Amino acid sequence: MLKFKGAGISKDDKRLHPTAAGMLMFGNEYDIVRYFPEYFLDYRENPDMVIRWTDRLQSSSGEWSGNLFDFYFRVYNKIIKDIKVPFKMEGGFRVDDIPVHRALREALANCIINTDFYGKFGVTIIKEDDKLTLENPGYIRLGKEQMRRGGKSDPRNKSLMKMFNLIDIGEHAGSGVPNIFNVWEDEGWEEPVIEESFDPDRTSLILKFVKKQAIKTSGKKQANKTDENMEKIRQYLQEQDAAKTRDIAELLGLSVARTRVILSEMDDIEALGTNRNRIYRLKDYITASMTAMNQTCILNIKNRERS
Repeated sequence: MLKFKGAGISKDDKRLHPTAAGMLMFGNEYDIVRYFPEYFLDYRENPDMVIRWTDRLQSSSGEWSGNLFDFYFRVYNKIIKDIKVPFKMEGGFRVDDIPVHRALREALANCIINTDFYGKFGVTIIKEDDKLTLENPGYIRLGKEQMRRGGKSDPRNKSLMKMFNLIDIGEHAGSGVPNIFNVWEDEGWEEPVIEESFDPDRTSLILKFVKKQAIKTSGKKQANKTDENMEKIRQYLQEQDAAKTRDIAELLGLSVARTRVILSEMDDIEALGTNRNRIYRLKDYITASMTAMNQTCILNIKNRERS
């Protein structure tokens, strides 16, 4: 315990006592909150908005120790269970530890090591079908940009970092977060997001398990669908001359709100009238009508002059 600062000799009674880091890492929740009243660890799995969570682990439940060591390993085993492991052999043995696993270990350890245990709302880990969010109390000591670049390390809890390092978890030289970004890039997933909020200070790392190409394809499909709907509107207005929003929405099978958005993006459509009585017409149709009226007026004037 002395080696990794989990305990120390007290100056008062010269006896061995757990340090704050040792108590956080290996103590019981009911002892920890005496010294850190805001201490709270929370893991949730949120597959959708209908069910609030399918699995939850809280440090205050009383069903387990509630310390950081047990929380880390319980949560880590939960967040990797859906990660697909490709078949690979080394030295006659299958390799089950892949770069994504190492990146997730780094992300989870980094969240815990940099927590301000006097801060409000505690550590929160939320796992969704395509996303993992890790939140901890405390601002980013070196700043968000430096955290992203790496190369420097200023952990909030150095003793906790040393304990994790001794079991080969966590980086020493500030390369942990850049490594996470590199792994996500290699997997072709959307780039991780670092968010920072203040009063109370909180830091979030959002890891999405979504392919970049899938995002682009989805956006392209949506754009194509919008173009198709715009063309339907033009054809409809050519036939009807004018129409209300609700009529156009029924034609497209969309909500009135979404239809209004599409109409607002069409430069060749003009809205006439107030909200309740508003109608839409093609600008070309209006221009053609005005041109026809002007030509009729000119002809009438010329006929009058001849007569």
